[in-house]
Amino acid sequence: MRNIVIIGSGPAGLTAALYTARASLSPLVIEGLDAGGQLMMTTEVENFPGFRDGIMGPDLMANMRAQAERFGAEIMQGRVSAVSANPDSTFTLTTDQGPIQTRALIIATGASAKLLGLPNERALMGHGVSTCATCDGFFFRGRPIAVVGGGDSALEEANFLTRFASKVTLIHRRDTLRASKIMQDKATSNPKIEFEWDSEVLDIKDVAKGEVSSIVTRNLKTGATKEIPVDGVFVAIGHQPNTSLFTGWLEMDATGYLITKDGSKTSVPGVFACGDVQDHVYRQAITAAGSGCMAALDAERYLEQVGH
Repeated sequence: MRNIVIIGSGPAGLTAALYTARASLSPLVIEGLDAGGQLMMTTEVENFPGFRDGIMGPDLMANMRAQAERFGAEIMQGRVSAVSANPDSTFTLTTDQGPIQTRALIIATGASAKLLGLPNERALMGHGVSTCATCDGFFFRGRPIAVVGGGDSALEEANFLTRFASKVTLIHRRDTLRASKIMQDKATSNPKIEFEWDSEVLDIKDVAKGEVSSIVTRNLKTGATKEIPVDGVFVAIGHQPNTSLFTGWLEMDATGYLITKDGSKTSVPGVFACGDVQDHVYRQAITAAGSGCMAALDAERYLEQVGH
């Protein structure tokens, strides 16, 4: 029987591991399929406090992991396929390494950015392709970029990116935007934003150079293709919280994000959530880490209350 099991090993999960380990709770972290979370797909991180000259995303996660392990956190490769509550208010996790029981559970499974599914997209992720304007916009100062999407998040990113880019081309599959009226007005009145209506992205070049040099689009009405020179591509077609494991058990909002109250508490006592799995607003490494700290402290207090 474990005191605390943490599902997920991004900034939220590893911060929760650090805090619970320092509280002598001997946490077990189950990494999941994407060990290290979304930061493993980024290159330089310049907005995480304490790293004046920036740090590579994978290096930051390696540091966090080592720090948690230094205080006694155990990190296990593997994935969880089912979670159930036991009559004594403990929990059983079904994993590919066998069943694991725990008195408290911290969920830090994150959210996955929806991608276009192009072969070159993942190859150039962190080398001109990004899913986070606030993370990477600074690197494109004075350069042309493209944003793919038509909802509020896409227009918000396009407007934000005009602070840096020389021009932002917004690629949208339809001839009308799904975004709110106020976001549409901001984007259409911004002289730095151009629109490619009724268009989809066919390809992102140039993998051979190891950087983005252009995108190829196709007009869905005419079939005509077009190559647009850009130095960056921001994919803003939404995020999918990794919560399918908890459907029907934990309270979620309409889009599948876990609902937390009084800090990190979920709808089931003893189960806590942190990071992007419950945050569709900020989605930053530092806010994920902060909520991981909250979940750890909440879990520690819960264990004290129930006599562990």
